[in-house]
Amino acid sequence: MQSTKSRRKVAPPADGGDSGDKSEQLLLSSAICNGEELGPFVRKAFASGRPETLLHLLRYFSRSKESEIEEVCKAHYQDFILAVDDLRSLLSDVDSLKSALSDSNSKLQSVAGPLLASLDAYVEAQNISKNVDFALTSVGSCVKLMELCSRANYHLSNGNLYMALRCLDSIESNFLDKTPSSTLKRMLERKIPAIRLHIEKKVSKEFGDWLVEIRVVSRNLGQLAIGQASSARQREEELRMKQRQAEEQTRLSSRDCAYALEEEDDEDELGSGIGDDKDGYANGNNGWLGFDLTPLYRAYHIHQTLGLEDRFRQYYYENRRLQLTSDFQVSSMTPFLESHQTFFAQIAGFFIVEDRVFRTGGGLISKFEVENLWETAVSKMCSVLEDQFSRMQTANHLLLIKDYVSLLGVTLRGYGYPVDALLDVLSKHRDKYHELLLSDCRKQIAEALAADKFEQMLMKKEYEYSMNVLSFQIQTSDIIPAFPYVAPFSSTVPDCCRIVRSFIEDSVSFMSYGGHLEFYDVVKKYLDRLLGEVLDGALLKLINTSVHGVSQAMQVAANMAVLERACDFFFRHAAQLSGIPLRMAERGRRQFPLNKARDAAEEMLSGLLKTKVDGFMQLIENVNWMVDEPSQGGNEYVNEVIIYLETLVATAQQILPTQVLKRVLQDVLSYISEQIVGALFGDSVKRFNVNAIMGLDIDIRLLESFADNLAPLFSEGDANQLKNALAGSRQLTNLLLSNHPENFLNPVIREKSYNTLDYRKVVTISEKLKDPSDRLFGTFGSRGARQNPKKKSLDALIKRLKDVS
Repeated sequence: MQSTKSRRKVAPPADGGDSGDKSEQLLLSSAICNGEELGPFVRKAFASGRPETLLHLLRYFSRSKESEIEEVCKAHYQDFILAVDDLRSLLSDVDSLKSALSDSNSKLQSVAGPLLASLDAYVEAQNISKNVDFALTSVGSCVKLMELCSRANYHLSNGNLYMALRCLDSIESNFLDKTPSSTLKRMLERKIPAIRLHIEKKVSKEFGDWLVEIRVVSRNLGQLAIGQASSARQREEELRMKQRQAEEQTRLSSRDCAYALEEEDDEDELGSGIGDDKDGYANGNNGWLGFDLTPLYRAYHIHQTLGLEDRFRQYYYENRRLQLTSDFQVSSMTPFLESHQTFFAQIAGFFIVEDRVFRTGGGLISKFEVENLWETAVSKMCSVLEDQFSRMQTANHLLLIKDYVSLLGVTLRGYGYPVDALLDVLSKHRDKYHELLLSDCRKQIAEALAADKFEQMLMKKEYEYSMNVLSFQIQTSDIIPAFPYVAPFSSTVPDCCRIVRSFIEDSVSFMSYGGHLEFYDVVKKYLDRLLGEVLDGALLKLINTSVHGVSQAMQVAANMAVLERACDFFFRHAAQLSGIPLRMAERGRRQFPLNKARDAAEEMLSGLLKTKVDGFMQLIENVNWMVDEPSQGGNEYVNEVIIYLETLVATAQQILPTQVLKRVLQDVLSYISEQIVGALFGDSVKRFNVNAIMGLDIDIRLLESFADNLAPLFSEGDANQLKNALAGSRQLTNLLLSNHPENFLNPVIREKSYNTLDYRKVVTISEKLKDPSDRLFGTFGSRGARQNPKKKSLDALIKRLKDVS
């Protein structure tokens, strides 16, 4: 066809047509030969109203092609005839070949028939063998699959959930897609997700049970851990006590006191497992502490295996955060003093558990999450402490809670938690605690002083002496006295000492373990307030309101002397408990803090003694000031005074320290001296003679002799001071008995021998001195005699002193 088409040519149009018909004939022929559409020609013919022309052209084209076809047929007819002849000549050869092939086929069929039968048998046997092998393989696979299923069921029944999940993973990866049994495959596809869901629910339930159990365990764990910290603190205090004993025994040989620095090893680390067992979780538990993390880690591991690790971590964190929030609830029905240990122990246990989970949980909880929980807990605990401390009005309650909070801080600091905010809250309420403590001590001291009977304390046993004397270091001798022993102080002294010692220990206890290493200055400040304001004020009130007799005043003065020694012990005790060297405490010592009460007690005793002496000094009115001969045994008043003073000294030296007794006697003797001078200066004595002055001189000598007789009791210097207390009356009598009284006008002599005399009193008293020549009728016998030089000197003295005045 292609060759025929290629040889087609457009026949020329018939002659006689015009040029337009020829062009149309050519275009139509070209379009038909090229296979183009004739639609445009048809539309044009109808549009021009000449369809007959188009039809004529088509017929002409058809006639031109028929002639071409005839020419082609004529050209190939001869070739076709030749081909038919060739085929006829080959037909005989084909027939012979056909018969040969038929014979060969017959022979082949006869020979290959048995072979084909054997081949069919072989192929059938081979197919059977393949089927058997496939069946064996399928059965083996099914057996392994069933073994895995059986093993998974076994692990499920025994609670080995992780191994059951491993079996399920093995089934899915190795057998599920290769299982020949469609029934078994559908069963597995249905059961495997159900088993995984069952395992997830089971471990979630175990985890929920663990969350409930760990709250109780956390409380017990917190109490145990804080108890361990308390035991460690107690052992530390015992070691410090031994060190203080060693310091006090420095005068002994080092061999005698070396034992005090050895620390006992028994019960060394009873609770070392709490914080030291850093790698002790072989299976996630800590047996003797009673808290087991195995259910938690098992649930976490199972969720990791299930691909739910992130969801479980978030679930764990949210549940623990909710538990911590519920732990913050403080019951309004129970006093915080009773519930604070449970409250803080619960929180301590919570964070001990979280620390263990963080260190051994394999990323179950992050450090950031633990820090967030701790910051929340610290903020809440600080808020609770602020609220509760603001309501408390008892110092002991604050101390109990502070001690437990400080133990909580020590415990959790060992696990790396910052506790400075808690310690800052404790320090913030330091002043309130001490104010409450001072108030409590004020009441206790007032009760102790109100119960005082102003009687010396009787101790029948050595333990009483140790408890009331040695424990406060107020003994005057290291020798243990014989019992029964009558102490120089009353029962008020050890009672007040116990109150002050308790104050020191409570103050140190509150300041200790609060984040401040050096707090002695704070303790000393409040100790000064206790002694200088509370105790001193209470003693002043006692002295001014309750002391009415010499014996009572003497007992109070004796008590003050003992309290002065006790104050030394108080400051040493505070320094030792605060952990600073005693030499540093001694450098910071001030004057005796009870000096107002001491001075008031001595003034009260001196005042009462002066009142007693006044009763005897009234006898001075019975003195004959114009006596002819001086009394050699002294006047009556001075004898009575000396008898009373000797009785007083015999009693007072049993309880009063020598310095106190010396000051009191010095004050009394000075008062007696003033009374003697006052009697001469007063209006009751109009005139007196030299013999009366000589009698006064004897009285003063007796008083000086009384002072000299006290020399064994006092030092020589103290005895001289007692004699100097009589300096006013002694200098006056010396002046009046002097042969040259005008020497009083000499500044050097006056400063040396008459420095206590007032010249105005000297003038008045000197004018009262009557010379013997002035006796009645004496002028008749002595008329014309020389004037007495002593009288002349005295008159000159009086004149000069009057001129000065």
